[in-house]
Order: sequence, then C-alpha cells, then structure tokens
Amino acid sequence: MAESEGVTTSAVANSNGTHILQSKNGVNGSDKPHKSVVVFDCRPERVDAMERVLDINGLDFNDFLQVVSKELQQGNTLHLLQTEDQILPVATKEHIVFLPHYDTLVQSGMYEYYASEGQNSLPYAFAELIDNALSATSHNTGVRTIDIRLLFDESLGKHAVVIMDNGCGMTSKQLNNWAVYRLSKFSRESSTFSSDHAGYVRPDPVARSLNSDISYFGVGGKQAVFYIGQSTRMITKPAGSPDVHELIISKEEFERKENRKVRDYSQITQNVDERFLHGLIAEEVGKDSFTVVVVTGVQPEHITFLKQDFHLWTRELAHLYHYYIHGLNGNDMKASYRNSDCVSNIDIQISLLEKFPKIPRMVNLREIDNDMQTLYINTSADTFEFKACTDVDGIVEGVLRYHPFLYDRETYPEDPYAIPATEEDDDSIVLNQARGKRPIFECFWNGRLIPYTTVSEFDWCAWPKKTGTVPAECYSRFSGVLFTNDRFQVSTNKLTFMDLELQLKNKETLFTRIVNGQEQRVKIQKEFHQWLKTCHEKWDKQVKFRGFKRTITRTDVTTKKMQSPWATFSSIEWDGRTYKAGQYVKSQKTQPIFFGSVIQFLLYGDHEGDVYATGGQVQVEPKALYDDIKTIPISKIDRVITNAAIKKSIDDELAKLPDKLKVTWPEGNPWTQNDVRPAGTPLGPLHVEIINKKGESISRIPSAMQNTTRKALSIELKVVWHSPNGDVETNSHIAAHSAKWAFWFRTMENLNKLGKYTLHLNTILNVNESNATVWAGNRLPNHTLDFSIIEGSAERFVVGTVNTLLHVGVPFHIPLELLDEYGHPARPPPNLKPLLETHCVQCTCKGHSIVVSAECVCFTGNPDSLKVKQEDPITVENGTSVSFDVEVHDEAGNVTAHPKLIISCQLQGIPGSSSMVAVDCSNTGAGTLVLKPITFKNIAGDQTVKATFDIPSQKNVAPVQRDLRVVPSTRVSRLEVYSQEDEDSLVDSMVLRDKEKIDWTAGDLLENLHYRLYDERGGEVPLSEEMARRIKVNWTADVSVEELAQGKLPNVPVPSLVKEEHFYQVSYMEELVSVDTSFTIVPRPDEPKHMKATLSESTVRMGEVLSGKISESGLTDQYGNKTQMLTATCVDSLTVDAEGLDKASLVFTWQESTHSMLVMGVRFNPGFPGIRELNFTWRDFTEHVTIKLTAGVPTQLKLVDGPQEPLQVLNEQGIQTPFLLQLFDEWGNPSPDQRVVVTLKTSTPALKVKSSVNSQPVDKDGKASFVVAHYALEFRGSFNKKPIHCPSVKLTIIPDPNKPVKLVVEYNTNSVFPAGGTLTVFSVSVVSEEGSTIKNLNPANMSMLLWKGEPSGTSRPPSGVSYGSPRVHPKWHPIAYIVQRIPIPVILFLWLMVCVASLQDIYNNSAGLELSGKVVVTIKSAKGSSDKNLPLFEGKAKSLQFSLANGEAQITNLSIMENSPGQDGNEYVLLFRPSVPGFGPKNPLAAFELPFRFYNDVENRKQMSELTKKKDQLKQTVDIYRSLFDTNRQLITELSNQVRNATNKESHLKSELMKNAIDEVIGQKTADVEKMKLQTRRVCSMPDPFRGNPDVLGKIGHLALVEDNDVATVISWHLLGDIDCVVTMTTVAARKIYDDTQGKQQVMPLDTVFWKNNSSRPLPHKRRDGQDSFRPIGNPVFARDLLIFPENAENCQIVFGNLLGDTILTDDLDSANHYRKGVVQSKVPCPTLLTRQGDRIRSNGKFGGLQNKAPPIERLRGQVFGAPLPKDYHTFMGQIDLLQQYRLAMEKSGQVKEDFDGHMQYLKSPEMVQKEEEMDEQEKQLKDIETKLASTPVRTPSSIGVKRSLDKAGESSGMVTKRTRRKLLKQDY
Repeated sequence: MAESEGVTTSAVANSNGTHILQSKNGVNGSDKPHKSVVVFDCRPERVDAMERVLDINGLDFNDFLQVVSKELQQGNTLHLLQTEDQILPVATKEHIVFLPHYDTLVQSGMYEYYASEGQNSLPYAFAELIDNALSATSHNTGVRTIDIRLLFDESLGKHAVVIMDNGCGMTSKQLNNWAVYRLSKFSRESSTFSSDHAGYVRPDPVARSLNSDISYFGVGGKQAVFYIGQSTRMITKPAGSPDVHELIISKEEFERKENRKVRDYSQITQNVDERFLHGLIAEEVGKDSFTVVVVTGVQPEHITFLKQDFHLWTRELAHLYHYYIHGLNGNDMKASYRNSDCVSNIDIQISLLEKFPKIPRMVNLREIDNDMQTLYINTSADTFEFKACTDVDGIVEGVLRYHPFLYDRETYPEDPYAIPATEEDDDSIVLNQARGKRPIFECFWNGRLIPYTTVSEFDWCAWPKKTGTVPAECYSRFSGVLFTNDRFQVSTNKLTFMDLELQLKNKETLFTRIVNGQEQRVKIQKEFHQWLKTCHEKWDKQVKFRGFKRTITRTDVTTKKMQSPWATFSSIEWDGRTYKAGQYVKSQKTQPIFFGSVIQFLLYGDHEGDVYATGGQVQVEPKALYDDIKTIPISKIDRVITNAAIKKSIDDELAKLPDKLKVTWPEGNPWTQNDVRPAGTPLGPLHVEIINKKGESISRIPSAMQNTTRKALSIELKVVWHSPNGDVETNSHIAAHSAKWAFWFRTMENLNKLGKYTLHLNTILNVNESNATVWAGNRLPNHTLDFSIIEGSAERFVVGTVNTLLHVGVPFHIPLELLDEYGHPARPPPNLKPLLETHCVQCTCKGHSIVVSAECVCFTGNPDSLKVKQEDPITVENGTSVSFDVEVHDEAGNVTAHPKLIISCQLQGIPGSSSMVAVDCSNTGAGTLVLKPITFKNIAGDQTVKATFDIPSQKNVAPVQRDLRVVPSTRVSRLEVYSQEDEDSLVDSMVLRDKEKIDWTAGDLLENLHYRLYDERGGEVPLSEEMARRIKVNWTADVSVEELAQGKLPNVPVPSLVKEEHFYQVSYMEELVSVDTSFTIVPRPDEPKHMKATLSESTVRMGEVLSGKISESGLTDQYGNKTQMLTATCVDSLTVDAEGLDKASLVFTWQESTHSMLVMGVRFNPGFPGIRELNFTWRDFTEHVTIKLTAGVPTQLKLVDGPQEPLQVLNEQGIQTPFLLQLFDEWGNPSPDQRVVVTLKTSTPALKVKSSVNSQPVDKDGKASFVVAHYALEFRGSFNKKPIHCPSVKLTIIPDPNKPVKLVVEYNTNSVFPAGGTLTVFSVSVVSEEGSTIKNLNPANMSMLLWKGEPSGTSRPPSGVSYGSPRVHPKWHPIAYIVQRIPIPVILFLWLMVCVASLQDIYNNSAGLELSGKVVVTIKSAKGSSDKNLPLFEGKAKSLQFSLANGEAQITNLSIMENSPGQDGNEYVLLFRPSVPGFGPKNPLAAFELPFRFYNDVENRKQMSELTKKKDQLKQTVDIYRSLFDTNRQLITELSNQVRNATNKESHLKSELMKNAIDEVIGQKTADVEKMKLQTRRVCSMPDPFRGNPDVLGKIGHLALVEDNDVATVISWHLLGDIDCVVTMTTVAARKIYDDTQGKQQVMPLDTVFWKNNSSRPLPHKRRDGQDSFRPIGNPVFARDLLIFPENAENCQIVFGNLLGDTILTDDLDSANHYRKGVVQSKVPCPTLLTRQGDRIRSNGKFGGLQNKAPPIERLRGQVFGAPLPKDYHTFMGQIDLLQQYRLAMEKSGQVKEDFDGHMQYLKSPEMVQKEEEMDEQEKQLKDIETKLASTPVRTPSSIGVKRSLDKAGESSGMVTKRTRRKLLKQDY
C-alpha cells in the first residue's frame, strides 16, 4: 500500500456488480466494536482488482487512512482510483450493510397488498415502480420513456418482469439507500445512510400537482417487487458516469444463507437462466443514464392474471396515471387543438412477450381510450372548476363534469368496478339515477390516483333536501375529480388517503371557484347551483311535457305504489320534434309492433304545467286493433317513420276487421225497412254473412296484430216487440260458428201482436261463452230491420166502457171496438153502417169504434185581482235575490186560470238598473217570481226599492206594490294589504294603497306583509282556512295556507335591476265575490359594492394616446345598479395603475350629465405589446379593465426570412425561397398594420425583376412575402405616403450555364451542292449564357428547316427560322437549254428573233453558270411529220451557232430566208442544242425545242401576224378588265353578305334585348354590378397565405362556393377537419409547405390522389334501367353537385370527389332516414347522408348526438364555404355583354353600309362607266378580229400538211411567261 500515493478515495460505487453484506459486530467472541475497511485497488496497473479487508482499530496505516477512518462507517468500501470517473478494468463489488432482517423486506409486499377491496392489486404494485420511474425522469427535457416488459418466453429464460426508464439513474450510494427499508427522501440526510445528493427540496407548485414527486416513502418499490416476484435485479447508470451499477436482492439466496447460518452475505450470487439480460445489456449502449428493474420468480397467479386480463390491468394503469400521460386537460378526444403547455411528454409502453407462435401484445397507455377518466372527460358537456385551501397549506384543485341526459339515455359512463345494485335496496330512486350510489369525486395525490379513497360529496353540491329550480336527477349527472398536493397524507402503498375527506369538510376549509384560471371569491354553493341550472337548460336533451290536463290513477300498472299519481299531458317536445295527441306513431323494439294515434302522454309524479323529464309513457290507439289501449315508453316511439306510412298500416289492418253484415232471403220473400205486415205473417228464412271492408266473408277476428289465437264469430238473432209496457223479446237464436259456410236462421211465425218490431242481427264473439258484441271498444257489425205488425181483417166487435161522471157541456163517448181473429182492434169494413137509436144523440163512426156523443154548456169567471202573499216591510241583503208568491183571483176570490196570463215585476230605485222578471200563470193561475240579485255599489246604509207587480194582458187587474229595504251585505267587499314589523304591535307600520308605487331596495325582500278583509259595512271579516285558500298572489305559487289563515302574505322578492318595475297583486275570489288590490315596486339601488368602468376603445398603439375615453360609470351595488354616491370631488382621489402606464398624460374629468368620471390621455411607455390591465382605485373600490397594447406606428421593414446570403442568382432564373419581411415599429416590435404597402424594386434599370406580385400590403401579422421569379434587389415600403426604412438584398448575377442563347453551325462553306444531291455535314452547337457549350441536350429538341431562296443560295434564313431535319436538295445539273423572252409562240417568215437561252436542271433551276460553249440552232419537222423539205435560215443555212457564256447565250438575228423551202402552213420545230465541253454522248445535255408554223405568203403572213399580235393585246386588256370587274363583283357580294350578316346580328341582338326587357344603359348596369360586389355575403375568412404559388390551389375552404346557407353550413361542418387543408399540384410543393409550417399545416398533393370520375353515376335509388327503385322524398342530391368552382374546376372536382365521395344531401332527418331505408332494402350500400337542417346519418346508419349535428354557422368561426355572387350579377353581366355586342354590331353595321354605299357610288362614277364602255368596245373589236382570223384564206395543199389548225392558233406554246404585275393595273382606277 506504499504505492497509494496519488490514489483518491471515493464513496461512489464504481462497480458493475454490487452484493449485499450483512455484518454484525464482534470479533473472536468479543463484544468490542470491530472496524474494518475493504479496499479494491482499481489502478490501471492492477488488472485483478484484489480485495483487501483492513482492520483500522488502532492501526496506523498512514496519516491519510487515520484521517479517513474518523468519517467511515461500519462496512464502508473504499476504491483506490486514479480519477473518480476512470474506466474500471474489471467489475468490482461493494459491501452493503442491510438493516433490518431480510424478512422485513421480502415479505413486505404481501402485507401491503393482500386486501384490495375485491380487486386484483397487481396493477398497484406496478404503479409503485412507475412512480419511481416518473421521479427519475422528472428532469428530462425530452421524452420521458417508461418501458414495462413482461418476458414470459421460456426460450429467453425464466419468466421476468422488466421496468426500464431513461431517467437520471442512481449512484452506488443512492442504490444502497434504495435497498434500505423505509428510508424516505426526508430521512436520508439525517440517517446513518447518507446520500451523495443534496437534501430533499419540495418542488414548486404546479397545476394539478403534476410534479412527478411521487417516489416518497422508501418502501413502495421494495414492496412491489417482492409482491410481484421472488428476486429483483437493479441495473442503473447515473448521468455523467461511465459505470453501470447492479444490485441483486433474492429471497431464495437470503433463505439459503439463513439456513446455513452464514453471517457473511458478501458471496450472494445469482446463477439462474437469465439470457434475456443479454438483450438488455445490448440496449445500454449509447444511453447517458437509465434504470432497469428486473423482477424474476414471478408468482404463477400473477402470470395468469397478467396474460388473461392484459386489457384490464393496463386500463387501470391508464386510469392511475391519466393526467401524467395526457396532460392537464386529460384525454379530451373532442378537442380539435391542444395547447402545447397541456401536452405530456411521458411515454409508458407495455409489452407482453410469450413463446412463439403467440403474437406479442403491446400497448401504449396513451392509446387507451376506455379508462374511467377518459370516459368521464369525453362524455361531459361542461365543467365546474374550484379550489379548496386547508389550514395545513393543503391545496386541492377540483373539477366537476356534467354528463347530460340525451333524449332517451343518461350519458354518465358506467363503471365496470361498480358494485351492482340489488333489488333489496330501498332507495330505488337513487339507484335509477345516472350516478346511482357511486361517490362523486375520485382523488389524485401529486397527479396520481389514490384508488381506494373517494369523496362522496360536499355540502354545497349534495343532493337537495327539497325541490328547487333544478330537477333532483341533475344532481346525479356530474362526476368529479380532486387533485391534492403532498400536504395530505397517504398510506405507504399509496392506496388510501389518511384524512383527506375529514380535512376538506372542516369548517375552516375555504372553497373558491376557478374561472379561466383565475380564482373568484364567491359563494361556492350559489355558483354551483347556477352552473348546474345552466347545464340542465343547455345540455340536457330531455322530453318536455306540455299541455297538462289532469292527474290520474292507473289501474293497468301492477305495482300498487306506482299506480298514482300520473300526470297526463297533451303533447311533448323530444329531439327537436313535437308529438301531439291525435298524431300517428309507431313503436319500435316492442313485441308486437304497435301502430296508432296518440291519446295522451303520461308522466309519473305530481306535476302541473310544462315540465321536463327524462322519460315517460304514451298511450296509443286504435283500440280496434288491440282490444285495448296500449301504453309504451316514449323512448319506444319510432322517430323515423312517416305519418303516411303509419296511417297506411293502420288502414290495412282495420280493413281486415268485420265491417258489416250481408243479409239475403233464400225464399225470395224479403222484408224491407219499416215494412208493415198483418199479424201472423211468417218472417224468414234468413242467410247472413260477415263482410270486412275488403268485401271478404270472414268468420273469425283476424290475428295479424295478435299473439293469441283467432277469435271465432257467430250471429245472434233477436226480435223485439216494442209493446206499450216496454220492449219484449219474442225470438232469440244464435247461429252456430262455421268456417266453411255462412249463418242460417229458420222461419218465424209467432209475430201476431200489434205494434212496432225490430229484428236485430248482432255479430258476437264466442269467448268464454260471453257472447260479447263489442270488440276493441267498437261494436261488431250488426243489422237492424224495423217493421210493424198491424191488425188483420175485422171479425167481431165489443162495446167499450162508458164514463158515468159527466159534466154539462162536456161530450162523452160510447165506443164500439171491432176485433180481428187475434182480438186486436180492426178497421171497419168499407160497407159497415153503424146504427144507434136514441133521443138528441148524434152517432158517428171514428176509426175502429162507433162513438155516440152529446153536448152541454157551463160558465167560468175571469181574472179580477192580483195577490202577492209577502207583505211589507221586506228586508233583503245587498247582492242577494228575493222571491214573491203571486195568485190571480176571480170576483169570487177563487184562483182562476186564463190564456196568456203572465205576471211581471218591475223594480224601481236601483241606480243604473231597470230589471224586470215575469212568470207564466196561464195553466195554474199562481206562480213564484224570483228576482235577480239586488246590488248597490258602495252602499253606505239602508236603501229602499219599490217592486211593482201587474198583468200586462189584463188591464182591468190593478197593479200591486211592495217596498224592499236593502241592507249592506256581510260578505267580503274590500281587501287591504299592510306591513306590520312586530306581530304583537297593534299599529300598522305601512298600509299599501291600491295601485300604489313603492320604492324599495333592489334585490331585497318586502317582508311582514299582512292582509285584511272587510264587508260592506266596513267591518273586518274573520279569516278562516277556507277563505285563506281563496287568496291568490301573483309573485309566487308556493304559499302556506296556515299563514294565509293568520293574515300573513308571502315575502315579496324585489327585482335586482333598478330599471325593472314589477306589478304585484293580491286577490280574493269566491262564488259571487272577487276583490283585489295591487301595488308596484320600483327598485332603488343598494349600497355600493363595485366600481364599474367602461371602455370606448380597447386597443391602443404604443406611444399613442387611447383614442376613446374610459368612463368610470360610478359605483354599483351587488346587482350592477348604478348608485349616485360619486360627486365631482371624487375625481381627486381616483387613481389608475397599469404596467408601463404613462401617468403623466392622464386627465381626469367629471361628467355631470352621466354622473361619472372620465379618464383620458391613457398612454403606455415603450415596451412589449400585449394585454395591459388598468387598475382603477377609489377609496376601497377597485375595478380592472384590459387594454390591448399593439405595436406603434410602423417605421421599418426587416427581412426575417429569405435565401441565405451572399446570394448568387442565375440570370433569368427565379429564387425559390420567398423573401419574408416583417414590419416593425421604432421600438422593434412587430407591427400588424396592414396599411403599409411593400414594393419590390431594383437598384438599377439594367436589372429587371419578374414576380407574381410586385407590390402588396402586409398581412394581419405585419408580414409581406415575395417570391422572386428572376431577380430582386430592393424592397420599398410606404406608410401614409411616406417611405419607411426597408432592407435590401445584394445579388450576384451569374450567367446561366444551362440557358441557350445562340447556335453555332459549322460546315464546309466551300462545298457546292448540286440540286437533288446530298448536303454536307452540319455541326451544330448550343452555346449557353456563360459562353460554354451546353451538353446533354435532347436531340429531339433541335430542328433544321430549309427555305426557298435565290438560285445562288447566298441568302440567310429570316429571323426566327429554326433548323429542321435536312431534306434532299434538288440536284443542280444542267440538263436543258431554255430559251426565254419569246414574245409570241409563232415565228413568221422573215421575222427577226432576239432571245436569251440559258441552262436549267431538272427542277427548272438556272444551272451551268460556270459552263461555256456554243448553242447550235437547227430546224426539224414536227413530231409525226414526214416532210423532208425543211425551211432554211438566212443565207440558206441549215444551222446557226451562238456563243454560250456562264450558262447563257444571246440568240439574235434568227430569221427564215425568203422563198425558203418548206410546206406552207406546216409546223416545224426550232432545235436549240448546247455544245459544252465535258458533255458528250454519254452524258448529253437535252436540247430545247420551239415549235412554229411556217407561212410562205409574206403579205398575208404579216397581216396575220399583226392581227394575232393585236388579238393578244386585246385579250390581255379584256382579261384585265374582266379581272377588275370580277374583283368588284366579288367585293360587292362580300360587302352585301357583311351587311346582311350585320343586319341579322343586329336584329338578333335587338330581339335579345327586347326579350330581356333591358332599358338601362351600360353605365347603369356596370354600377349595379359594382354595387352587388360590395353587398355583404358569406365568405370564408380563413387566411390562405400559400395561395398565389403556381403549384398551390389554396385551402379547401376557398376552392368552392355554396349558394344556400343551410347547405353551406352542413357541408362545411362535415368537412371541418379538412376545410383548412392546403391543396397542391405536386408533392414537392406540399412537402415545402409542410416543412415551412413545421408539420402544423395539412396538405394534399393532387399527384398522389386517386379519384375515379363518377360524375355520371346516378343516385343509389336509380336502377340501371333509369327507373326509381322507390320514390324518394326530401329532394336527394349529391352534395358535390351543389358546389360551385370559380376556377380550376377540373382539379376541384378531384379534390371534393375525394373528400365528399357520394355523400347525399336531403331536406330533413325524416326524409334522410326514409331514403336510407329504401336504399338498404334495395340491397344497395347507402353513403353518408346530410340534411339541410344540419343532421348527419353516417354510412353505417348511425345518427343523433352532438357528433352528428351541425352547429350554427356562427360557431364555425369563418370556416365555411363562401357564397357566390347573386344570380342577378350574372344576369347583369350578360346584359352588359349584349349591350356591348349590340354597340359593336351597330358600329360595324354602319361601317359596312358606309363602305358598301361608297363602293356602289364608285361603280356608278363616270370613270368606271367609261371603263365599262371601253371594255365593251374592246370585246367588240376582239370578236371582229376573231371573225377576220377565221375568215382569212390559207393555202393548205392537203389536210396532212397542216400541222396546226386554226382553232389551235391561240393555244399556248408551252412557254412559261412572266405574270403581269398587278400594281400596273391598279394605277388605272
């Protein structure tokens, strides 16, 4: 050890293998403390790292070790190192002292997790290890990775569980501390186990306490690993260290050493199959720090659970760490955008690896979407955030989430761990609610769920004890979560809180509400109830019951306690639709399906008026189908089917029911209705059939709508005799039921009694032999036959009874009755003559009797007097009636009757009333008169009224009068309201007069109100409970009858707003009395509580003064009512504070008109733009308003993005990277002022710039972007016509090596190319702008063209002519000798000829320019002639020679001699043969032949020659004139056509103008069009900065227009996720946008979109034959057909065809469901359906809910397709176009007419007339000459000798003559 100089001692465990050493004191049986040090020599030269154990007790090793020994602890290990971070040559070991006994460690997990409330606690053991990993990764700046691997593959070794993280790792001392049981982070510094890190520092508070500080007590990790398995291996590498540490703790090794009584645990090793460690070690490479926990010896039951319930325990882990995984706001899948501050960087991956062939299972906890917190968050509609503070610095953040009721179901998520409710629970109402008996709050500690602790409720959100404004069931529709910090204690296994609920329910706990992240000190209970009420009204989609009718008791309900009360209603509102009584409905999901109309709606409970409820029942008929009224739940109503379909189904079923009876008479003796038959006539037989509405005969009730057997029918026959004593049933029969034949009844012969009869045929049901005639509430078909039986013929007579009591003057009768055979009175026969003999008796025959009558006379008395039994005085109470008994007497005082004996009574003395009553005594002579109630208004005392009785028809009867004394009534006549502060006080503090206005404090209660009732005498009427029930008040319905009976009225709530005046009324009503009193309360402001400030402008520029004024409206009370407390002197004490506020510029003034203070001159010092909060303070009142401070006036432009400088640009090439300029103010703040216009300029005129936009204003962010196509140097900006400082870019223009500027053609310039030969080789080079030759050119891009030039070929091609592929050039070879300038085709005798001969090739090109020689001219006979006598030239020469130079020879003096041989008139040929050296017989030059006619008559031939010459001249002149006049005629024709076309077009346009009734001028139309452009219409307000690039179409929202607002809303909402996507033509452009926006912008390149054009495909309901498979409703149409593409229509069709596909739009949801049903039933897939009302039915048939309902267009925030210009705009543009065309046509028509008229005038001019005359004269001369030529004699010896006839004299000789220049002709006219 002498060599230890320079060796450092370190307490850092630089080892790859660390073993536990459990040491005990005592050496050699001595109790003396023993101190030893184990040293490993790890210097580089020590390759073995030998271990040395040194006893340092009294050992003077050296001074260094003596000093060190004072600080060493028992069992410390020292390492001798050169440096602390040196690389170790081999692995080392460190001895660890472990306390207490190992059982405490390895058995701890079992004790902590054995009880888990019925759940498997294994996930919570995993959670302890995840806690450690979260703490280790808390300081990671990147992704925090936690990887859990379940290695259950035997091929890799024993089963193991691995937990890995990329945290900070652990040093050897920290690893030692981890192994110590219950060594928490708080006790490590003070314990003997010291740490190499600083003491624990509590993290700063963060939202939701998500501080990752959850590895806490020093026990959780060890308990977890030994609960999971039997052994653990900790592998860790701390940050900044090159060494990896391992710690192995094994229960098996501990027990083995314990059994062997081994006290030295330094040799504990692992010798198990752990091959999977090789892979883990390989993953360590490249990692700066990490920790791996490997647990082996996993319990078999744990392995089974982890495999079988993989989804269950991973879901529980996702629940435990929900907010660590998903961030502050949780897994909100409804949010379209997440704030980056709320997104978590924690990634927890779990994988399960099993032996092949089983597939590995992997899941990321972030991907789990069915944990409870995710369900709570995504089913909620609104949140209520609050905060609770306790007295121990404990902070709890809470969130309540409302889960609304949607139409027919609760959305509160079901908890799979919830204990199911049993039927034995008494509180069935609570169980039926959404939350049931589950607690409200789950509790999180430092962001981690504590699973076994929940908080049921707080007092302010508990279930209400009495009914309030919010339905009770709403209190079960919210869930909650509590986030606590570490001030609240939890158990060591983090399964429960110690006393959380107790602390939170302490009275000292303060609750505040959180709104937008700000605390509000408000009454939490009031705020909660207001929030709950808002949620209920806004989000609950319940059934609204309307039209309350009454409350009933239902006997059809089996449960007795549910039979009453049931409220009945006439209609409901449900899911946006109204269902009313009488409306047809159809049930769904019932057996069977019911059809019918609504009778009424039922709701259980005691309700009145309109109410909301989550459900109810509906009663449905027709009863005829079901024999009962069916009651079904409202949720079973089919909301898709139409009324027509329901009615048709009902009608079809009703048509099958019995409708009528068909009666026939088999023997042909029918009885008709009301038939009369003699007694004894037989009736029958009868044949009866039961007929339904379809005309079918039936014998049973149809069972189509029944589940039971069909009911048999029979016919019952009854004959009823309507006797004088009542109906008597004479016959009764029931026909037997038969399914094969009808019903029969036999003949009935017992009809012998006189009178009316009725035959009843009734259909009856054979049900339990009850013979019911009614089915389903309706009577079954029946038939009734009424007939009469009369007497037969008279057979005998009897004498009737004669009355013995006779009166004088009264006739009497002696009846003689004739009888038939049945004893019925019969009519007398026609020849019957009665005979009676007596004195003074007259005998007559009447009817069936013979009557004898006599007469006598008696006298009766007339009315004489009127008697009223009641005598004076008569007293009657006011408001009551009185009756009088009256009689009419004759002279003798007897009561007598007389016709029209009416007694009347008239009252006198009642103001404003003349009431009269009467009674008719014509029959009795007496009666009772009942007067109407006598009523005096405001009666003060007794009143007298006179009643006069008389008989108007009997003027001789004297009237009678009676006096009535009317006294005041004792009934209630007045109601008085008063206020009495003290009930014992006898003095009223205030009496409220009727219609009085009362000034009272706003929001207060008007208390202690009483009322009194008075009668007409002014006496107070005693109150009773019955009278109290008749008292009504209009301010509340909740009144107490007991208090009203005591004269107390309910407290009156005063309105909280001063401007609201409320009318209040108290009324009392009974049968004949109605009194009331009313008063009006005028609220006055309460004591001031707040100060209110109003901003006229909320935005101010930096350095400028706020343009508007800030008005301090004054002090307001708690309800916002303005008080009058402020005065003008208050201005002095008003202060204003704000960050950066320039207080020196503030001006305070008092405004008397509004009674408020004004603050002006608000200005902020230069700083950063943003939101500034102005704080106004006056005394104890404060007010805060926010002002947006924007950048100041723009003063400079800076280039913030662009290409990298120094910039080199190829000439005429663009700069792909745009220049992005930002506008700044003078303080360097970005300015968004869009009034600044930025212009792109160059520094020199020689430099040109090309850009899509050379000048543009800045955008809303103050930026301007320029894409330079060629060059750019300077940017110039102007603001308010003043320049501002702008940047410039220096460019270096370099020649473009790839830009061709010229062609270089190289070839042999000395080459001569004969016509028809091959051109020489041309070498063509393309020279670039920099002068180099461009290589790698496509030869197809080069071309060579040949042009026609002069024969010399020396001219160059014109500018712009390109070279094409070489063509064969004519070969230049002299093959002919051509004579030119021959004036006439015939050579005459002795004519001197001068011409020029030249050489030409086969292509008629001048050739042989370099040749010289001679030309020999000879004469030969014409072809086919045998004439051997040839003419001779002058001098008798047969040939002549002329010299040939440069390919030409001048032929002169060529003439025929006189009297030359030759046949006169024959044709000969002049032969010009060239003689050139080099051209011999083998390659001769062809000669030129010139035919001519030979004449030997000199004079004749001269004359002929002159005539011929003149003829040719005249013909030429005539041709010129003809050409002139032909041209004029063509011009006239053309002008005429133009005039005609112009006139036709003018007429057509006139008709179009007349058709469209356009009377306005173009200017007015243009003004109208401009006005339309300025009209407000729907636009897409999304910014589209990418548009303008040639490869970018733009954002999808800007590509299409939609005319209809509803259609635009629903399509925009349907495409909301894609509407801001940018469409590009190429993937390159899309990638550039993606990179520029860092992946935040959606892009769609069209070159990667596959789209099949299905525009011609019909709608799904169309069959292939063009017919409809069903009749659709709702006007279905493809949604894509409603889009209008203003530009790029073809590309837009691809875009929207890909996005919308075959989506169909209909009118409403009913029609959409009808359409989908019809399409699906046709076996055709149905696409997504949209409705104009905003509903959506997905392609899978799903609809309903917020996900399938479009919001209002305002909530789309401008992300909506714009509207096209109005249709009138296009109409006006068409009209403008017609007008412009008409104007042009008129101008053209006038011009053409002018030209035509001018030309016609020119043709009629003297000059043209003269020319026509000249032409006619010359044509005449021409005809004369032709006549002369034809008549001139010619000597022709024979026809054979004539070589050319006269008719061919004018033909051309075949020479090519030059065309006369037209320019000479035009000079003549």
